[in-house]
Parts: sequence; structure tokens; C-alpha cells
Amino acid sequence: MHDICPLEYRYGSSEMRRIFDRRSMVKRMVMVEAALMRGLEEAGLAPRGCWEEVMRCGESIAPEDIDGLEEKSGHEVWALTALLAERCGRCGGYVHLGATSNDIIDSAWSLAVRDALRLIRGKLRALLDTLSDLARRHVDLVMVGRTHGQHALPITLGFKLAVYAYEHARSLERLCSLERRVVRGKISGAVGTMAAWGDKALIVEETAMKTLGLAPHPISTQVAPRDGFAELLAALGILASQLDRLALEVRELSRPEIGELREKPPGPIGSSTMPHKANPVRSERVSSLARLARSLVVAALENIPLWHERDLTNSANERILLPHAFLILDEMLDSMHLVLRTMEVGREAMRRNLELMRGAILSEALMVRLVEKGVPRLKAYNIAGRIASQALSTGSSMLEAALADPEARRFLDMDELRRILEAENYLGSYRELVARALSYVGKAEEMCREEDT
Repeated sequence: MHDICPLEYRYGSSEMRRIFDRRSMVKRMVMVEAALMRGLEEAGLAPRGCWEEVMRCGESIAPEDIDGLEEKSGHEVWALTALLAERCGRCGGYVHLGATSNDIIDSAWSLAVRDALRLIRGKLRALLDTLSDLARRHVDLVMVGRTHGQHALPITLGFKLAVYAYEHARSLERLCSLERRVVRGKISGAVGTMAAWGDKALIVEETAMKTLGLAPHPISTQVAPRDGFAELLAALGILASQLDRLALEVRELSRPEIGELREKPPGPIGSSTMPHKANPVRSERVSSLARLARSLVVAALENIPLWHERDLTNSANERILLPHAFLILDEMLDSMHLVLRTMEVGREAMRRNLELMRGAILSEALMVRLVEKGVPRLKAYNIAGRIASQALSTGSSMLEAALADPEARRFLDMDELRRILEAENYLGSYRELVARALSYVGKAEEMCREEDT
């Protein structure tokens, strides 16, 4: 076999690959056929003991066995049921009775998605714990806050990281709450009416669903409604974009002229030709994969409008969409978590950059204090703007320019100006806001744990 897709050998964890490898998917399809058989038993439509027999004889079915029959028949699920019928003795005559292919496929997908979601959520919780710990550790580390790429007001690194923690916690909530809508089984026959099982249909469904540990869709056509997978892919796309935003922050702050954060490189070689390079390659990998994750959402949305009670236009791309989306997010979470655990914080660079504008980023603080002294806001804005421009154009500090400004000195003495123009004194309610954000993270994690149990 030739490895073609990088998700087979380069990106994603072995745990996630095992969820979606062909043997695992075949095993799940056998599990669904066995659960259906158990429902048929309970309804009196198949002999007792057959569901266990299907599980036993299905263990020997390998993907290549199905491939051989599918090549002749042109139908994957038919190939599986033919093998079960052949290998399950007297029970083989009841395999797949009254069911349709998507009863098996959609229920098997739900089992895989459930496992994959729990792996993703576990990794997201670990990332949230690391973000929260970093936010607490650096809650008082003052740095420049930037808007439009320009110096705005002072913030702290802990405040910045708490914002990211809050955003990612919202994704955790989404990925927990959507499981109730998306991870559902479907055992309802050719057009969804359960006609083949007569008045025993709901017994068949209920027993099969309990066996699989899935709730059923209340109603469906031949296929489960595809808005569920669209919601799933959209939620994963949102998480990918949030990870991209965090990775972009690390990349930006890693610039040598900024130097406030530094991603630890994976090895001593940053460039094949420039020995001095230390590139933020893991963060760039996250941003690169995010573009692909977002693109998959479009195909999932396109799969919602199917003809009548079903067509096959969703099938081929879903074989790609679902495993790839989860493997991409799996890699992104692992990469971003490693960046956070190993990145260096440039305290000296933060202080240097904070002083780069010689105090002009405290112009709002000066304006607000002038208003408190009775100066109309617009006039106070003009005074503070004039002083900031003076400092930036002459190379003096904001304090020196303020002390030389007659209007500012009418209202504020030297000690007041010094206090006003200290970055540490203009951080607002940052500690309370960080605590509030991290409390939200904790509640989201607790809610998700309750969902899992």
C-alpha cells in the first residue's frame, strides 16, 4: 500500500487514526448489523442468539473481503451482508432483514463520531487547562495591547491568554452540546417508515439503539438528516479558526522586532540555508491546516439538500470529510498545545516595547483624568493628543511633554502626572476579568464532563 494522504503518516495521532481506519469502520458496521439482529430477535422476527452469532462470525470479516465482493456487486453494504449471511449459519438468513444500507452506514458513522468527539474534547480540555494556567501565572505581566497592529493601551499577558481560554471554552461547549443532536442512530428502513417490521418496528429500533448506546433520530428518510454533520463540521471549523487566531498571535509576537513570545523550534535546524533561523513552524502548521478545516464546512453544507427521500451525492465526500476533519483538528490541538507548553515569554522585550512610544499609549489615561478634573472631553482629548504628538515628534517622554504643557499643568501636578502615565496604573479591572473568564472555562469543562457521563 502506498501512503498518499499526509494524514496517514504525518498529521494526526494514532488514536484518531484507529477510530477511522477501515478495520474499525468495518467492525462498527458489523456491530450495527448485530444490534439490528438483536432488535429482530426481541420483536420475534429472528431466532434467539442470532445477534451474538453475528458478532462472532463478523469478527473474521476484513476490509479486503468486502472489497472483493464489492468489486463484483458494486455495493459495499451488500457485500458485508452477503459475507455475514454466508458465515453466520442459520442466522445468516435474517441478516439485514428490513434494513437499508444507510441504517448501517449512518449508525456506524455516529459510533465513530462519538469516539472522535470525545478524543477531541479531551485534547481541547487539556489545552484549556494549559491556557488557564498560563493566564494565572502571567496575570500581572504588563505588555502592550494592540489594535489594528498598532500600540493601543497596556494589558497583561494573563489577560490576553484568558481571552483565548474563554473563546476556546465556547468551542468546548459547542462540541459537547451538539453530540445530543448529531450522534444518533438510524434504524428505519428504505424510506424511513420501518414498513418491513410491521407493528414490531419500534421494538426493533429501540432494542438496536440500546445495544449501540445511541438515541434514535425521531424521524428520518432513508438517510439521517445531514444538517447534523454540517453542524459538526461547522463547530470543528470554528475551533480551527480559534486555534488559527491563537497560532497567529504566537507567530506575530515571535517576530524578532517584537520578541514577546517565542515558539520553541522542533529541532536545531530552522532553515536549510540560513543557520540562524528559528521559525514558528508548529504555529504555521496550525494556521495552514485551519484553512483546510474551514474549506470542509462548505461540502458539509452542500450535503444537506438531497433529492426526495435520498440520493447518493453526500456519500463519497463524507468518507473524506469526517475522518479528515477530525484528524486535522486532532493535529492542530496537539501542535498548539505543544507550542503553549514550551513557548518562551520575553519579559524584557515586553518592557522594551511598552516604552517604545515613550508613554504615548497612556494618552487615554491622561484624557480621562483631565475630564475628571472638569475639562470637557473633546478639549481633554485634544490636550492629550497634542502632548502625545509632542512626545513622539521630539523624542521626549510623555511625562516630560505633559510637564511642559501649560494646559495640562493647570489641572495636574507632577505626582499626578507620574501616576497617570505608569502603565501598571491603567489596567482596569483586568484581574476580575481574568478570574471571570477562567471561571467560565471551569464551568464549561464541568458541563462537558457531565455530558460525557
